[in-house]
Amino acid sequence: MTTPLRISKVAVRRLLLHTQGLLARWPAEAGHSGPDQVMELIRSLGCVQIDPVSAVAGNQHLVLGARDPGYSPAYLHTLLSNHKVFEYFANAACVIPIEDYALFEPVRARMRERLAPSLQGLEGTVEHVMKRLAEEGPLPSKAFRAVERVSGYWDHPDTPKTKDTSLALNLLLDTAAIRVVARQGNERYFQITEPDLRREESTSREEQVMLNQHQALMDKYIDAYRVVDARDPRLGWLKSTAAERRAHIAARVSDGRMIPLKVEDVATPYYIRTEDEEMLLNLETARADYDPSGPVRFLPPLDNLLWRRERIVDLFDFHYKWEIYTPEVKRTYGYYAMPILHGDRLIGRMDPRLDRKTGVLTVRLLSMEETAPPLEEWITDFREGLQFFASMHGARSITIEKTIPKELKKLLKSI
Repeated sequence: MTTPLRISKVAVRRLLLHTQGLLARWPAEAGHSGPDQVMELIRSLGCVQIDPVSAVAGNQHLVLGARDPGYSPAYLHTLLSNHKVFEYFANAACVIPIEDYALFEPVRARMRERLAPSLQGLEGTVEHVMKRLAEEGPLPSKAFRAVERVSGYWDHPDTPKTKDTSLALNLLLDTAAIRVVARQGNERYFQITEPDLRREESTSREEQVMLNQHQALMDKYIDAYRVVDARDPRLGWLKSTAAERRAHIAARVSDGRMIPLKVEDVATPYYIRTEDEEMLLNLETARADYDPSGPVRFLPPLDNLLWRRERIVDLFDFHYKWEIYTPEVKRTYGYYAMPILHGDRLIGRMDPRLDRKTGVLTVRLLSMEETAPPLEEWITDFREGLQFFASMHGARSITIEKTIPKELKKLLKSI
């Protein structure tokens, strides 16, 4: 059995931040952005999670904007309309490079099997939707007039509230019969999935091809996460048991593709790709020379770094829960609390709202960790980071309502 590599927690979290595009000084001093640069960023991340909640901007835009100082949502819209990316389930609903389309056939096959009864129950509506898309597409959901209300994904069975056409579109999207080819805000435009993409599916019914796709999808998951553990129920973005997950990792360790880690003060076994070992050891050697200076970054609740909450606790000593589904009276940090990254530490949370009409960015609560470094180490960087964040998202002024500790509000009054 391979002996685990003993390594510091600091080095592992810096490896994670580096591979996530979050370790270098921020914002970059130079560099032009555009659709091509954003495409490369998405490829390096593997995929980016989509979410319609927009306290400031959609999650996908906040993720990319935290890594590319010149990012604009228009760049992602361009990639989608130019068929450079597609939207489907990875960690959840995600933007994924189009060249990875075939890898997700195991997920599509599972969805087709699970949703077949629902599609059959809406057969007439499905035929109507597909006919219109074939003749007129791409079309948005609002282009279809509902005949009846049905029980959608989030409805109570006894209280149907969803348009039958909307449910049909969602079912067809989830089974990949159609796909999103453009967005205007949160409005999606649907098109029948192109024959050349669907041909990939027809060959995947062969057992060996499906096995290869499972392996390739697992590889993509590992490339996206980089520091992985077998406890994650989403390992490989495939449905599997705990024993199967352990076996997947053990097989990769056995054949030399992955290395087990023994991280200081962390009980959980973590694993990295073998090709990342040299980088990890270099980061361990360079610990004393690391310079955390530079403005802070604000990470959205569904940022790639935060996908595995247990990993954040282990490596950053930071407990994070998105409180969007927590009743307001029980929230501690706020509806859209964004972790604050300074250097290689998560030092607090910010709960922002952007009023697009007035251009005011309101920070309802700025809460710093008790373990955050001394104020003088990050306050200047925080000012610059908040101002940069506000300008990037079109805010013209900033209002801070409450801070923890209280005295922090006075220090930020001049922002």
